[in-house]
Amino acid sequence: MAKSSTDWQELLTLSTQRQRVAGDEKELAAAISRGADFRVGTTFRHNQHIDTKSTSDELIRETMQFQVTYLVDGCWSAGVCTMRQPVALPNEFGPRPSMSFFLYNQDARQAIARPYLDGPPAQGQRGPSPLDDFSDMPRYHQFDNWDAQTNAPNHNFVYDFDIFHFYARDNWTEVLSHSKEGKVVGGSVEELSRAIDQGWDVKVAVGGLCDDLVPAGAPALPHEVIVQTTACYYYTDQKLFIAATHPLVRIAPAIPLCYRSGGWDFGWLVVRSDGHVARMLYNPYTLTPQRSQVKCSLRWFVR
Repeated sequence: MAKSSTDWQELLTLSTQRQRVAGDEKELAAAISRGADFRVGTTFRHNQHIDTKSTSDELIRETMQFQVTYLVDGCWSAGVCTMRQPVALPNEFGPRPSMSFFLYNQDARQAIARPYLDGPPAQGQRGPSPLDDFSDMPRYHQFDNWDAQTNAPNHNFVYDFDIFHFYARDNWTEVLSHSKEGKVVGGSVEELSRAIDQGWDVKVAVGGLCDDLVPAGAPALPHEVIVQTTACYYYTDQKLFIAATHPLVRIAPAIPLCYRSGGWDFGWLVVRSDGHVARMLYNPYTLTPQRSQVKCSLRWFVR
């Protein structure tokens, strides 16, 4: 039923100017559409990126895994790191506890959103903010800055790493797809249920999950948010499959994917094989949870 390979493959390599060195963006997007896991590897100098006052120019190799992936308009891939606290290399965590929602697009455009977790949320004005001072970091190119005085500052940027390696682990198998009304398009719920009987992992691609983040009057690009699940349940009489997901970050669909004021949030889902999706979403500015329910098309993968 499932693919057996556990190998990571480099599907795309970009230069420091984000020009293609090897591989293919289409191949990467195709792997993401099949549920592939996603990592990016880079290299940089300590005193260029970590501590610009340091005399150490030691080369650092970094890899980062993105627990949530996006496929936008059937052709554009991106990933979001959902498990990271900011770190202050080489010894400790960053100065303020927060989530560190790094975003990478397939063209190496990057972004960061930081909902702070260390006290009552700041109630500053939302919207465009002055750019930060990165004059001591000439490889850092900040495109914009949003909500700087709030609990959830965010901005889009590029850091000119020496090279960008895009890796995928393409060993998930799609076993069920259905419309938002639960009409089966491919596979079967029975095949999905057999997978959990054998202890396999389950991942789900949720179609149209972020439509409500698109500004009023603007078209919503078709998109899927792909995330692994934790607990899975199969109601044997109803033949209904239910799963709770890992945490995810919702972002208004765009090419490239980017953060904007009011255009993102984070939370958890409970998804069902009849298209029902329950959402527990946190407002990043206030950290208050908001419950909602929607209907979405779903594609289910197992490994």
